Amino acid sequence: MRLTIGALALLTLGALSGSELAASAIETAAATEVDLREGTAEAQGAQRAENAVGAVPPCPPGSPCPPGSPSAKFNRNKDFAFMLQTPASLVAAREIAQRANSSAEGLGPAVQVSQQVSGGEDFRGAYVAGVKIRFVNSAGQAVDKQGNPIEGRISEDFIRGEIKLQEGDNYSPEAVRSDLQQLQQLGLFEKVTVSVEEVGTDINVIYNVQERSARSFGVTASIDDDIGVAVPLSYTDRTFGSIPQRLSVEVAPSLRGVEYNVQFVSPYVAADDRVGYSVRAFRDRKTSDIFNQDIDLPNGNRVREIRMGGNLAFTRPLGEWWGTLGLNYTNISTRDRDLNIARRDALGNPLTFSGRGVDELYTVSFGATLDRRNNPFNPTSGSILTLSTEQSIPIGAGNIVSNRLLANYIHYVPVTLFGISESEALPEMLAFNLQAGTVIGDLPPTEAFRLGGRNSVRGYDSGDTGSGRSYFLASGEYRFPFGQDVGGVIFVDFASDLGTGDSVLGKPAVVRDKPGTGAGAGVGVRVRSRFGLIRFDVGVSDGGEIKFVLGTKQRF
Repeated sequence: MRLTIGALALLTLGALSGSELAASAIETAAATEVDLREGTAEAQGAQRAENAVGAVPPCPPGSPCPPGSPSAKFNRNKDFAFMLQTPASLVAAREIAQRANSSAEGLGPAVQVSQQVSGGEDFRGAYVAGVKIRFVNSAGQAVDKQGNPIEGRISEDFIRGEIKLQEGDNYSPEAVRSDLQQLQQLGLFEKVTVSVEEVGTDINVIYNVQERSARSFGVTASIDDDIGVAVPLSYTDRTFGSIPQRLSVEVAPSLRGVEYNVQFVSPYVAADDRVGYSVRAFRDRKTSDIFNQDIDLPNGNRVREIRMGGNLAFTRPLGEWWGTLGLNYTNISTRDRDLNIARRDALGNPLTFSGRGVDELYTVSFGATLDRRNNPFNPTSGSILTLSTEQSIPIGAGNIVSNRLLANYIHYVPVTLFGISESEALPEMLAFNLQAGTVIGDLPPTEAFRLGGRNSVRGYDSGDTGSGRSYFLASGEYRFPFGQDVGGVIFVDFASDLGTGDSVLGKPAVVRDKPGTGAGAGVGVRVRSRFGLIRFDVGVSDGGEIKFVLGTKQRF
């Protein structure tokens, strides 16, 4: 278990420096790490695109990616890491009219700003007399305390070049939704809302944008029973190169080595139809959640997985879809506490496909995402579908030949069971997530789909439901507000390895008596804060175990 001890220092530093801060996760007794490899290998190849190039994420927000994904977040950073860099709710289809009117009045003659209903359908086909860009602060206000308009760091001309809706067009909710997706993937904005001014029979469309800080810095201290004391550091520069390029550096020095994640991102730019790309290098260490449950190494140590590698990824829109092509390399080794190579566990079962304690994956991946949510950050209706494939090339340790196929579907349904669906930040809704995946060909044990955990079946620890060649996952949530900044969740999760646990080399799930199929249910609380959305869940498994999850952002 890791205990974060730098929260107070972190907040003090933020107050002094004015920079964005990152805080480490506080692990509860049951909350294992929110590694993007945890849970199910959900939509892994595509998640590379989100971290790699800033595109509309092929792995939808909240869905982790599978083992070995070069886009997997830096292992040492728990759920709270970089939480101030998490975008706030982006309201595309609906804005509280009073806030928008207040902002409009602050800029001059008051013009009624109409609340958009059902994604702006009330204004469909209306003549767009003008398109305005308005910079707002975190409270959604367009003027500061002195009554002066908020000035943006990013030029209005650049933003106008990234949106499709133009003066003289007929209003289209689909065009606005596309614009919001493009603005989101740039990684420059914390929040964007769209409001409408009625001017006679015509309308003015206003994009209210809240910028992210130009630079952000985070530092924490943590204690881990594997590596001891660690000091994770993070830095993001959104002025690196030309707009909207950015550089992020994450380093976690500890008594047992240094982990890092360095990434340069140049997102897709609509104005120039310029392909987005990214370059990333990483090193990651974690205690294995496949080789766990009291079957350790012959020397009594638990199995550690060390992953090193990098990737080059390209992204661009393909009609209504977003596509991402990646070239990836990952070196995976199994080791003991002192990082000595480990080839077999205490029962003599192999830990790697090569049998030498090291596997290498050279892969080409492609992911495609169809995003039909009403907004990309805080959806209240619509759906998002991600499909991906990743083909390995038989070179390097293990000569692995395989293809990993993944599908991830999320659907949101607004409801009014308690008549409180007008909450902007935490609206009442039903949310559903279906995932499936399989591996054809060679399968290193460390690349099996891991089931159970905070982003899979809540009520189980990470990997404790099973690990298999294939998997299916279904989750459902009822979300509801019970205060301005507080909401609740009732959830049900189910996952299965579809009977493929014994097809993994060494049968790690079978020899550890993992069930292969599991379900969990529970309740949770969501709190809006200056750090973003804080999530606390209590899950009960079908075996009666109770687990706690503390982190940020919705489960999906």
